[in-house]
Amino acid sequence: MFYIYFLKSLKNEKVYVGSTSKNPETRLVEHNNGSNSFTKLNAPFELIYSENYFCKKDAILREKFYKSGFGRQIKDLIVKYTLSLRTRSSAG
Repeated sequence: MFYIYFLKSLKNEKVYVGSTSKNPETRLVEHNNGSNSFTKLNAPFELIYSENYFCKKDAILREKFYKSGFGRQIKDLIVKYTLSLRTRSSAG
């Protein structure tokens, strides 16, 4: 199984988009431990969204899409919606 995932920085609210063959929760721990330069500078993170794929190529293409112009807009909508659901569920 392959995944794409969004991590939100608790430090500055930036969103990191990545793809992996590992469980996204495992990658979250690795990123919070500074596994690359971006996440090292912006940690800690929380996992806010993920998608599953059977094919590595599909996951990589989806990651690239979310980093493109229109894909970034879709990513922003997903992030906004996901965070609003969390806010509603914690308030009720």
